[in-house]
Amino acid sequence: MQQSKQVQWSSVVCVFLASVCFSTGGLFIKLVPWSPLAINGARNLIGAAVIGIYLLITRHKIVFSRQVFIGALSMIGVTTLFTIANKMTTAANAIVLQFTAPVFVILLMALIYGVKPKKLDIAACAAVMLGVILFFIDGIQAGNLTGNFIALVSGVCYAGVFMMNTGERADAISSSFLGQLIAGILFTPLCFRETDFSMPTILAILALGVIQVGGAYILFSAGIKNTPPVTASLITGMEPIMNPLWVAIFYKETITGLAVAGSVIVVGSILLYNVIMAKTDG
Repeated sequence: MQQSKQVQWSSVVCVFLASVCFSTGGLFIKLVPWSPLAINGARNLIGAAVIGIYLLITRHKIVFSRQVFIGALSMIGVTTLFTIANKMTTAANAIVLQFTAPVFVILLMALIYGVKPKKLDIAACAAVMLGVILFFIDGIQAGNLTGNFIALVSGVCYAGVFMMNTGERADAISSSFLGQLIAGILFTPLCFRETDFSMPTILAILALGVIQVGGAYILFSAGIKNTPPVTASLITGMEPIMNPLWVAIFYKETITGLAVAGSVIVVGSILLYNVIMAKTDG
């Protein structure tokens, strides 16, 4: 039992570190003056190479199954739609709308697998969403309607990513690798239409591929193996809090008291949820 708890705790840490890597996406995407599809193609191709090296080192065989294919499609959807949304609407709108994912996780788990959501799941998701809304309520703008809709659809795809390790023939790392490889092959040729290949642009693209996509999904795939979908989605709910923190650090933007309150609600609800779940499982 003690070893099982240690494994689950290490998995939670991996998911948390993955969310830190994910949170750098908004910053690096803004630094690249390319079209969203070109950015997404380049970062996914690099990310696929990073994960491919990881698969070779660990001798992990790629699994081909319906669950893996659905996970790969979810991966393509979330990376592509989120990049487009970041270019068409505000970064705050894109992140907030994408992080409706916990709600879609609960709905999809109920519809596909017949898993009835517990009151604790619903309450925790509601608290996380409240915190995220509070964090951005001061600075959120109307944005572009199409961009907002695309960001919302990316939230549905994100829910699929959280669930891609659910099922007997599921394999999260295979879904990540195949999804990124396909997206990279499809969209990377668009990079040849771009004109800015300066060092800052190239470094930002490399950071997106190695850290924000490749490294993040390796950590995420390792962590999600022993982390329930709703728990994982709640932990990564800290990404929309950390994302603007990077902006505050590098661009000296101030954080309002309301944003701090949102951060406390999100982090507090995640910790409380995991403590209650640990006691229940124990």
